[in-house]
Amino acid sequence: MSSRPQAPCAPLIGVAELRGLLDEAFVVDCSHDLASPEAGLRDFEAAHVPGAVHMHLDRDLSGPLGPGTGRHPLPDARRLAERLAALGLRRGQLVVAYDRNFSPYAARLWWLMRWLGAPRVAVLDGGWQAWQAGGGGVESGPARRREPGDFEAAAQPAMPSIGVDELLADVSRGSGELLVVDARSPERYAGEGETLDPVGGHIPGAVCRFFRDNLDADGRFLPARQLREQWLRVLQGRTPEHTVSQCGSGVTACHNLLALELAGLQGVRLYPGSWSQWCADPQRPVARGPRP
Repeated sequence: MSSRPQAPCAPLIGVAELRGLLDEAFVVDCSHDLASPEAGLRDFEAAHVPGAVHMHLDRDLSGPLGPGTGRHPLPDARRLAERLAALGLRRGQLVVAYDRNFSPYAARLWWLMRWLGAPRVAVLDGGWQAWQAGGGGVESGPARRREPGDFEAAAQPAMPSIGVDELLADVSRGSGELLVVDARSPERYAGEGETLDPVGGHIPGAVCRFFRDNLDADGRFLPARQLREQWLRVLQGRTPEHTVSQCGSGVTACHNLLALELAGLQGVRLYPGSWSQWCADPQRPVARGPRP
């Protein structure tokens, strides 16, 4: 595995900038639909950014399901790196991710690339809709064939995460040492209308920050200063290092982590298993209602 550091890039990229980089960037369409898992690939083949490849949330951006893993466990780092290389990714190449769903799946790839030690990764601000509105070119059909790349993962994961046992220990102590931020909608956080997981509610003590609140009406991320002001209120005086981001299965939690990166508040840990893992064990405590 490679251990050579790379220069980081801004976590967001605009349509105009991407249009000028299409010949050199590795563009990934991460479109997905939780209710119809093959819809994202169908949408990709109908129309996508020229030269883009498609990566599937379940098959590429997640590992295999197992007892107590949650719905979207982290993939094996080596296998993900091999998949990216097979698709044509070269070491040091800029990766640009986008989707059609307010950017949570693109943010998942952004986090995973950073986790693999490849900081030259950005999310297309506004996603596919912004690309269309900005007059970007369109290609259809399967992804173009590429020569395999030489991308490799870093020797050690470069982004912090937390496991269920460590988080449960903190919740059980009741010390409040860690602040858990739930990226799901207020309704799902409260345990109302849960459709994806068998149990409704949230981790006791967690606060709700719906991932879509990071965006404006056009689906673009709010300005960094505004995000910082909002997130400092969410953190309630906690440092990022004592904060955990979670959601239903570790996907939209990455959207909040991207917003925190934009806000200059790095160091928040991802809980990959998230609610789908937490609620799978009836011995773990559950809270319901609109408050922590």
